[in-house]
Amino acid sequence: MFRFIIRRSLGAFVILLLISAFTFFMFFAIPQDPALLACGKNCGPEALELIHKNMGLDKPVPEQYFEFMKGIVAGRDFSVGHCDAPCFGISFDDQRNVWDTIIDRLPLTVSLTVGGLVVFLAIGIGAGMIAARKKGTLTDKSVSSLSLVFSSMQIYFLGPIMLGLLVYSTGWMDSPKYVPISEDPIGWAVGLLIPWFVMALIFTAQYTRMSRSTLIEQMQEDHVRTAKAKGMSKRYVFYRYAWRGSLTPIVTILGIDLGSLLGGAIVTEQTFSLAGLGQLVIDSTNNKDLPMTMGVMLISAAFILLLNIIVDVVYGFIDPRVRLA
Repeated sequence: MFRFIIRRSLGAFVILLLISAFTFFMFFAIPQDPALLACGKNCGPEALELIHKNMGLDKPVPEQYFEFMKGIVAGRDFSVGHCDAPCFGISFDDQRNVWDTIIDRLPLTVSLTVGGLVVFLAIGIGAGMIAARKKGTLTDKSVSSLSLVFSSMQIYFLGPIMLGLLVYSTGWMDSPKYVPISEDPIGWAVGLLIPWFVMALIFTAQYTRMSRSTLIEQMQEDHVRTAKAKGMSKRYVFYRYAWRGSLTPIVTILGIDLGSLLGGAIVTEQTFSLAGLGQLVIDSTNNKDLPMTMGVMLISAAFILLLNIIVDVVYGFIDPRVRLA
């Protein structure tokens, strides 16, 4: 398992290098000079030349890329001062350290993603288990039908409906907002409850259907039938044998959805007016702010790769046959 983690980590590092190189060189394919943004409207040739020098834009593009990557490991010196590692550069837009801006925005996006993940996994797997145990009943048909309805919806459609119902019409809840969990854990959860609920309704559908179908299939397996024949209780057999065997395909689609969750943060934050990494990447892209765009892209890609490695490791604990392979 340790060798597997090392191999996957090295592969993830190579992927991050490719993503950084692709983003960096594609940025310079844009004909507009990025220094014009920092220079402002009344920009003269001398001021523009000074900005090129201060930001390192007067060097060849490959050398700029090398300096950028070196700064992540060892830091860099700019005209405005030293940037400690990990240094993703200085924003073209507000001349602020990119890493500081990302650190300010990251907790909101992580809270939104992890909280939504926990909620929709709990609801999805729980509903699937109920449907599997009540196979063929009205409960089973109702759960399956609702999952189909919600799977066809999107955050930008369901989000405003929930805001109108829970916030503007009834006043039952306040508008979503982010409160650091270290300051107020209850306020943190309450402030993000509506986005979590909307994400749960949309993502729950496939986990409900998947857990239901795999549980029903697992109940027909030979080892489950053998456990029943030995006189074990249905509840024990269901949770000890069938439920554990059904987790493998669920973990598989979870690994795929992790990227969708982080990518969907852009839509979610826009829908609920939350200023996280999703809003930051939109602003930096519109402003052609290369350091900020590069920083957000690399951090997001690193999270996706890390979470996928964790998912692969979890396979070994769920299914011993994976460890043997």
